Amino acid sequence: MIAYFHTIKNTILTSFRAASTTFRHLQKSVLLSRNTQQLGIEQFTVQPEGIVTLQYPHEKLPVPDVGRYKLHNEIDDCIVCDKCAKICPVDCIEIEAVKATEQIGTTSDGTPIRLYAAKFDIDMAKCCFCGLCTTVCPTECLTMTPEYDFSVYDITAMNFPFSTMTEQEIVEKKELYAAHEAKKAAEKQLAQEKSTEKNTQEPNNKDTEQPLNTETPVAKPRPTFKPKMKPPQS
Repeated sequence: MIAYFHTIKNTILTSFRAASTTFRHLQKSVLLSRNTQQLGIEQFTVQPEGIVTLQYPHEKLPVPDVGRYKLHNEIDDCIVCDKCAKICPVDCIEIEAVKATEQIGTTSDGTPIRLYAAKFDIDMAKCCFCGLCTTVCPTECLTMTPEYDFSVYDITAMNFPFSTMTEQEIVEKKELYAAHEAKKAAEKQLAQEKSTEKNTQEPNNKDTEQPLNTETPVAKPRPTFKPKMKPPQS
C-alpha cells in the first residue's frame, strides 16, 4: 500500500518537473524572440536560445551569397553565343538565334550584339544547379538568383522563357536576313560574270593588234674559231 502511494507521488513530481521545464523554455522563447531578417546564417543556426521554429513563409532562412538557386538571364546583355547551352550537362537550356544584317546594339560592358535571341528557355525542372553556365557566360548576363522557392503544380511551368521577341518579329528578321543574303549572292554572281566576260575579251584584243615590227630577226652567224699552229722548233 505504501509503495502504491509512493509511485503516485513520484509520478506527480515528475510531471510537475517536466511542465516547469517546458514553461521555462516557452518563457525564454517569448522573451528572447529573434529577428531572422537581421541575423546571418551563422548566428541563426548556432544561437542556443530563442524561437527555434521558423515561421515560413513569413520568415525565411538567410540565403548564402554563393548559393545556387533559380537561373536568370538578362536578355538585353545576351549576345546569344550558345556557350551556356553547349556546356550544360543536362541540356536544360534551349537557344534559337536569328542572324542580323548588321550590328544591332551593345551590351552593358560594350560587347557588340549581332544575333537576335528568338528563343532562350531554361527548364529548371532539368537543372542540376552546377553553375557551369554562369561560369562560361562572356557577358555575365546569366546568373543564379537567391530565389529558391519556385515550386509549381504543373511541371511545364518550370520552363522559363527569357526572349522578348514575338513570332511576327522572328519571321520578319528571318525574311530580312534571307533577302540580304540573296542580294549578296546576286551581286557576287554578277561580279563573277563580269570577270569571266573580261577574261574572254582580252585574248581577242591581243589577236587583232598589229605588231609594230613585222620583220623576222635574222640570226647572226657565229664567228669561226681558227687556232694558230706554230711549227715545232728543232
